[in-house]
Amino acid sequence: MHTYEERMRAVELYIKLGKRVRATIRELGYPTKNTLTGWYREYERRQDLPMGSAPRPPKFSEAQKQVALEHYASHGRCISWTMRALGYPGRATLTAWVREAFPETKTVSTGTRGPGDHSASVKQAAVVGLYCRKESAEALAKKVGVSRPTLYAWKNQFLSAEAPATMRRKKSAALDSEIEELERQRAALQRDIRELQIEHDLLKTASELIKKDLGDDLQSLSNREKTMLIVALKNQYRPSALLMRLRLARSSYFYHRARITLEDKYLPVRRAMVDIFESNHRCYGYRRLAASLTRYSISISEKVVRRLMKQEALAVPKPKRRRYSSYLGEISPAPENIINRDFQASAPNEKWLTDITEFHIRAGKVYLSPIIDCFDGMVISWAIGTKSDAGLANTMLDAALETIADSEERPIIHSDRGGHYRWPGWLERVNAAGIIRSMSRKASSQDNAACEGFFGRLKTEFFYPRNWRAFTIAQFIDAVDAYIRWYNETRIKMSLGGRSPIEYRKSLGLMP
Repeated sequence: MHTYEERMRAVELYIKLGKRVRATIRELGYPTKNTLTGWYREYERRQDLPMGSAPRPPKFSEAQKQVALEHYASHGRCISWTMRALGYPGRATLTAWVREAFPETKTVSTGTRGPGDHSASVKQAAVVGLYCRKESAEALAKKVGVSRPTLYAWKNQFLSAEAPATMRRKKSAALDSEIEELERQRAALQRDIRELQIEHDLLKTASELIKKDLGDDLQSLSNREKTMLIVALKNQYRPSALLMRLRLARSSYFYHRARITLEDKYLPVRRAMVDIFESNHRCYGYRRLAASLTRYSISISEKVVRRLMKQEALAVPKPKRRRYSSYLGEISPAPENIINRDFQASAPNEKWLTDITEFHIRAGKVYLSPIIDCFDGMVISWAIGTKSDAGLANTMLDAALETIADSEERPIIHSDRGGHYRWPGWLERVNAAGIIRSMSRKASSQDNAACEGFFGRLKTEFFYPRNWRAFTIAQFIDAVDAYIRWYNETRIKMSLGGRSPIEYRKSLGLMP
């Protein structure tokens, strides 16, 4: 209920806004449209609004109430029978009177049957009259002395609940047309759902069978791949629907289906390729895969290898550009760039390259400092730690010097201008071993391209494709160490005739 002040404020604002109902309600937040117009009419008639609503007189007198209660108490205490006999009051009102007058009564009977029992013949005649439709169900119920629900309960008793409805009226022409339109819309929606389901299953099957993430573009598939999808789904959908959805000619479908059913002559090659690819950090391209297959006495062209790699979804990860820099400024004189981008060597331990790279994992940062031999790209020595300090570079150098301790070889060791290669500890070790120093020019990573290339291959093949979240620092260091050993012993290089660096040296008789 709204107070007198709220009603007057609403009427005054309504008049002020030019009798615009929506604007007034939007401004005040109350009342409803009909209430506001009613207030205005009352105000216009009386030039004021009543201070409050007067209480309504009771609808039924006390005498009528007592008559109803006496009838209820003396005629089986039935609400429905009392209402029909007296013609008043409503069910809710009579129920409230009964509960007030007879508080000891836990439940109030609202049954529709009168004081006497209805025989089976009366019930059957009522059901027959319901089906004949000579009069309305309401009129028939009053004639028999029961309610409409009781009449239908008798119908279910005689004819079972599964009997068809009896009160359906003949549909009008407008209703028929509306139903037909709804049926057409339902059929159209079912067709759309069917099309969407076909497209969903095609994309899902392409992802599982052909191992391709197509987005929403099915037309980028080859005719052979489309045929594979149709063969996989032909038991769920009609081939004609799939052909139409994939825009594939029937002749192309039958041609490729016949070829697919033939025995795959490259099946052993596919299995061997997958095994080689998975066992070598998924980093072999088609050239190294073709070279590896020759070791299994499988000789096929690189073109076939590329095609089979595409069909088996053997994709080499692409490199990412991220470079660690250890340059601290010109803290000591830099030696001459003797290498001068000439990374060819005629013998081992003739030219060495070194640098430091950084790995950033969830557990922290890890640094790798290797020495690369220009003769065959072999990693002569390496050190891995959590600090990029002089100790890391010195440890790597000491391990490399041990490999030439008993020989007269004095390689050139080339590095960038990082501070690790200009501290006294590094200089003392180099001078004591008689090694010749060489340094890249300032801000010129190309002068140490062979070492940078090793870092790029290491991160592309080993670091970037994997998830290192669960690895500790120690576990990651072990993994890097294992990769470098695999790099030296197993990973083939096409420039070495499809052999690893250690295999290449053994073929030349340089290693036992």
